[in-house]
Amino acid sequence: MTRPLVTSLIEDAVTAPSMHNAQPWKFVHRVGTDTIELHGDPARGMPREDPDHRALHLGCGAALFGLRVSAAHHGRHAAVRLLPDPDDPWHLADVRPSGAADEYDEELAVLRPALHERHTIRFPFSEERIPVEILDGLRAAAILEGCRLVVPGAWHTDTVLGLVHDSERFESADAAVRDEIAAWTRTETAGEGAGTEGIPSYAFGPRQYDVTSPVRDFGSHSRIPGRESAPFEKRPQIALLGTTEDTPTEWLKAGQALHRVLLRATFDGLSTSLMSQPLEWPELRSVARDPGSTTGYVQMVIRLGYGPRGRATPRRPASEVLAFD
Repeated sequence: MTRPLVTSLIEDAVTAPSMHNAQPWKFVHRVGTDTIELHGDPARGMPREDPDHRALHLGCGAALFGLRVSAAHHGRHAAVRLLPDPDDPWHLADVRPSGAADEYDEELAVLRPALHERHTIRFPFSEERIPVEILDGLRAAAILEGCRLVVPGAWHTDTVLGLVHDSERFESADAAVRDEIAAWTRTETAGEGAGTEGIPSYAFGPRQYDVTSPVRDFGSHSRIPGRESAPFEKRPQIALLGTTEDTPTEWLKAGQALHRVLLRATFDGLSTSLMSQPLEWPELRSVARDPGSTTGYVQMVIRLGYGPRGRATPRRPASEVLAFD
């Protein structure tokens, strides 16, 4: 593969979502074997909110799926090996985008435009219900990556939304968590981190007008001039992405499934946002699971609906995350 091609693959891969847009990934192209290595970057982890690095693995898995989509777009099949080095837990995957694309890859290639159209939307959605056919397609997308997507009924939805509000109270009482979040938000004031990472103020969305808001308010501890308040949908539509086990391999699979579901949702005209708050507290995460489901562990709560398209949040350039060896 040429350097321009590898760079193009990584530019697509880094559009993936990650916790607080920390972008916890690094890539190395081994020229001799034409392999792209994916490495996690623990320096971009969240010690208080993500002590076991589960969310970090999900973000890296999402970037891995974006790389696969990009490879398919370029007519190549990306062979993936997860956790290839037992002696290096941060060497998360090897990818060889060298074979010719097949019919399965063509399904991935269709999603390539959505890589740059998908954004996390923290604005109100309409009350319009999502057709069953579209939800079935999202469930199928998760299954293709070895995961399950559960659309909960009314009582379970209320339970999960209650956990979201419980997590807000936990967060407000934990100074270390608040400091960690503040380190990854950008309000254009002096002393903040790089403008190519974190969550900018324009992506905070409005303040909640009432108590129904299903989104995390990243601006709750900041003064953002001109930020408005708005009522959110009264009946949020959510889906739970889950796995049977809770291991690094399953987290990487869940990250790929998450991105596939989000891209498919974008392709189908939906807006999405992620509700990870209750999963950051062990005592809440266990309650998020539907006891009637065969899904063992909830890896992400996804909010779905019809709303604004939103703006892209910043990404580090490929030159910052990609090395050639």
